[in-house]
Amino acid sequence: MNFPVCNRKGKTPRRPPKKPSNNQKDPVGVYCRVRPLGAEDEECCIEVISNTTIQLHAPDGLKANRNGEFKETQYSFKKVFGIKTTQRELFADVAKPLVEDLIHCKNGLLFTYGVTGSGKTYTMTGSPGQGGLLPRSLDMIFNSIGPYQAKRYVFKPDDKNGMEVQNQVDALLDRQKRDSQTSVPKTPTTRRIDPEFADMISPEEACKAGEVDEDSSYSVFVSYIEIYNNYIYDLLEETPFDPIKPKPPQSKILREDQNHNMYVAGCTEVEVKSTEEAFEVFWRGQKKRRIANTQLNRESSRSHSVFIIKLAQAPLDADGDNVLQDKSQVNVSQLCLVDLAGSERTSRTRAEGNRLREAGNINQSLMTLRTCIEVLRENQMCGTNKMVPYRDSKVTHLFKNYFDGEGKVRMVVCVNPKADDYEETLLVMRFAEMTQEVEVARPVDRPICGFAAGRRQRNQAFKDELTHRLEERGGPVDGESPTVLNQLLQSFHPLPPCEISGPNDDVTLPRLIDALEKRHKIRKLMVEEYNKTGKITLLRAQDSNLLSKENFIQEQRGRLGEKDKMIQNQKNEIDRLEKKSKMLEYKIDILQKTTNIYEEDKRSLQHELESREQRLQREMSEKRRMETRMQGIVTDAKLKWEKECERRVNAKQLEMQNKLWVKDEKLKQLKAIVTEGKTENRQPQRPSREKDKVPGEVFKTRGGGQAVQFTDIETLKQENPVAASRKRRSSETGPDGEPMERNWTNVETRCSVAVEMRAGSNLGPGYQHHGYPKRRKP
Repeated sequence: MNFPVCNRKGKTPRRPPKKPSNNQKDPVGVYCRVRPLGAEDEECCIEVISNTTIQLHAPDGLKANRNGEFKETQYSFKKVFGIKTTQRELFADVAKPLVEDLIHCKNGLLFTYGVTGSGKTYTMTGSPGQGGLLPRSLDMIFNSIGPYQAKRYVFKPDDKNGMEVQNQVDALLDRQKRDSQTSVPKTPTTRRIDPEFADMISPEEACKAGEVDEDSSYSVFVSYIEIYNNYIYDLLEETPFDPIKPKPPQSKILREDQNHNMYVAGCTEVEVKSTEEAFEVFWRGQKKRRIANTQLNRESSRSHSVFIIKLAQAPLDADGDNVLQDKSQVNVSQLCLVDLAGSERTSRTRAEGNRLREAGNINQSLMTLRTCIEVLRENQMCGTNKMVPYRDSKVTHLFKNYFDGEGKVRMVVCVNPKADDYEETLLVMRFAEMTQEVEVARPVDRPICGFAAGRRQRNQAFKDELTHRLEERGGPVDGESPTVLNQLLQSFHPLPPCEISGPNDDVTLPRLIDALEKRHKIRKLMVEEYNKTGKITLLRAQDSNLLSKENFIQEQRGRLGEKDKMIQNQKNEIDRLEKKSKMLEYKIDILQKTTNIYEEDKRSLQHELESREQRLQREMSEKRRMETRMQGIVTDAKLKWEKECERRVNAKQLEMQNKLWVKDEKLKQLKAIVTEGKTENRQPQRPSREKDKVPGEVFKTRGGGQAVQFTDIETLKQENPVAASRKRRSSETGPDGEPMERNWTNVETRCSVAVEMRAGSNLGPGYQHHGYPKRRKP
């Protein structure tokens, strides 16, 4: 065995460099499985178009889009499995290639994805008579490597995601220790297992891998963990039961091994030797898994479960009898089968308390998975180098190596066709479509051991021949009995005493003769054995020549196999490119249809824009005509009012001139009255006038009446009625002793009346001025 060399200064040894990346990449294989409806009268929203395409129909009661209707969307997958697909057909297309890669030292990751109640757990686990992907994978592994399994405890985990090889003595001691523990039952072939898994797979459905390296020994280790509320728990961990104060399970942590692969530190790894034993280990962990009853699923998984199958294999030594005691020659491959918890909406499940917290953590981890896929897709398609947030969730952090090129990745999208899950199914389809565009580096083939092939067969042939020879001679048949040479050596007895006691001693010589005869017989047998050994040497020489020829043939076959692999890879690449071309043509067709729709919308919008522009131009021309018309109206009104103002100003000037003239005339008359009043006769003389004669010019007013403009001033005198009543007072005299003068009307009264008549333009058309004012009442 190789022992590690410690550094002198206690420094941490330098980590080995990462494995060289492979330039060849394969897309993530995404498959779709449609489960049957729960009831026949339920509305269906999914239709299987072909074996690679499905179509989604919007249910009737869902809110429509802006055009008033939902468009039917189609999604393509690597393969679509309808409601009539059996578990055997699903396994043959999805998981069987991963199991074959596992036997050929390549890793694989297979996980189921979908909304709650879409059939993920049934697809992974199955039911009695209809075993799922997990039990069928285990059955195929043991059917393939059954005759080549190593004895228990020959391979032993080193707690650092690696394997150690123990010698036969240490393995035997560990087996004896296990057998002495009554708490750990043995694994007989007739063991009674749980009825849940008793009839998972019928014998006629059993399958095995095509090519298995017969010159290697194999051992299978399984572990079962769950990720609950973003914490990792070991479902196979044996904890002592305390009914008074039970201990809660302890969460595990993730670590990185020397090859930069992530693993769960301290996780229990159980070595299993049969399908039944593996079923029992799985069922033991399944009973500890957290499930709950929700509105949408009676047994809803509340955590992500991960079942890890590790296959350790190492070549046999040159004799083909024991496992080669070299840790560097041990190859460990693993297949991870992941049952992701379903995404759900709390508004539909009506979750509260712990269920609500569980749903939040489930949705958050699935959202982190989508984010990682989006970043990987963007980095590959756009050439960016963004950091993928693997560490945001335990699920993505645990499987980051698979997306970095440590194995194949395949996903089974489970969908429920009922109309109530339409919106959630639409999101799942978009995620699946995006995942198909992510490419993962193809795993590199492991180096092949340099020993000659066929060692196990030759060793078995030698043992069979030896057993046949022993049977012919009546020797032991058990393969574990000593060889012929050891038997001969053990048959030598010491010579009896040779001293003769006397001449009559008849016992010593016969006894010595008998012993020598036995030794002579043994010598003959040894000579025969030596001759056989010489023949065996000759056979070995011939066998070495045959081996050299076989090695040459094997090399030629290896080269031919490489050529065949290269041709197959090229064919696969051509098929992938053809599928990609078909997908791109389909997308181009969809984009062309979308472009046509947009072109029609564009033409309709342009037509509407042109009509609106024409309407706007008509409105603008109408507005300009209206402005021109209003400007003309305003100009006419302005001219009219200017003339009216000029006329009114002239009339006002004439009126003011008349008033001034009237005042001048009044002043003259007052002066004449003052100077002539004393000399004139005080008897009033009524001036003569002609009937209906107006002393002035008559003109029409705006109101339709007539006005008079005086050209002469009349002096009118009239007796005041009040003064007439005072005639009785004739005796009264004035201050100078003369009788008092009568009270006549003033000239000013006559002039003011005339002016008022001239100024009043609102008189009616029937008015006629007679030259005299109306008499006022006293």
